Amino acid sequence: MTLRRAVSIAISVVVTLGALSLAAGVRVNTTKSVPLGFYLTASAPVKPGAYVLLCPPDQPLFREALARGYLAAGFCRGGYGYVFKRVLAAKDDIVEIDAHGVRVNGSLLPFSVPRNADRAGRPLSPYPQPRLTLGPDDLLLMGDVSPTSWDSRYYGPVSRSQIQTVITPFVTW
Repeated sequence: MTLRRAVSIAISVVVTLGALSLAAGVRVNTTKSVPLGFYLTASAPVKPGAYVLLCPPDQPLFREALARGYLAAGFCRGGYGYVFKRVLAAKDDIVEIDAHGVRVNGSLLPFSVPRNADRAGRPLSPYPQPRLTLGPDDLLLMGDVSPTSWDSRYYGPVSRSQIQTVITPFVTW
């Protein structure tokens, strides 16, 4: 067997395994928003504590995030890729965002201090409404393992309609 043929077979196997994994509900997170690893899609309810896959809304702030590299390109409306986040607040929760971090019902969330600039020195601004009570369709989505996650502390609450699925960790590190 030639090297070219062996490489062709190897690529075909990888693509086939990838397609089968996707069809079986396996998702891979390579971002710093939630633990790195493999997740399975689930029919669990979207509630605080759940990990979710989000298709970002096609809005100017998200277009800028895509241009700056905070979001990957993908198949969501607007050309965005899926975003992995954790739901940290929902209906009737009181959210406060200030220079000390994000509080939900008075409790300060870890890794939630807003940064003034990204790694390239470009300015970042926290969500402009410093205190809000979440409505019935609002969710606060945050990274829970890194202070550098681009999340609701910058773009505010998102609608439940943006959530594609709940995901559960399968193998993480």
